[in-house]
Amino acid sequence: MPADRESLIKNLFAAYLANDRQQVSDALADDFRFTSPFDDDLDKATYFERCWRDTAWIARHDIERIFVAGDEAVVIYRCLATDGRSFRNTEFFTFADDKVRRIEVYFGAAWQDGRFLPQPR
Repeated sequence: MPADRESLIKNLFAAYLANDRQQVSDALADDFRFTSPFDDDLDKATYFERCWRDTAWIARHDIERIFVAGDEAVVIYRCLATDGRSFRNTEFFTFADDKVRRIEVYFGAAWQDGRFLPQPR
């Protein structure tokens, strides 16, 4: 199953980048929950209301690592914006059968031109 879970994650990132809301929705369980530094335990409907937006600002995602262990996975990726900004995030996935049941996002450092950009305090 780990290879299937890894493929599911890669397909989810590709669907998000393609702005394919239906494919993303299909990959998420009915009882899906989403948490990030800005959002606490959102259900699927609220996730799409509050977090879904046009992805034209993203040039690409570079998935650096995917670790799968049973029904859980950790993904570390770098997101490159069309304006040259970039950042690294870590996401913790939980699965139920062949669907994503939960995603917890941990925001990482901002980068530009290969250099760390300190964030305002």
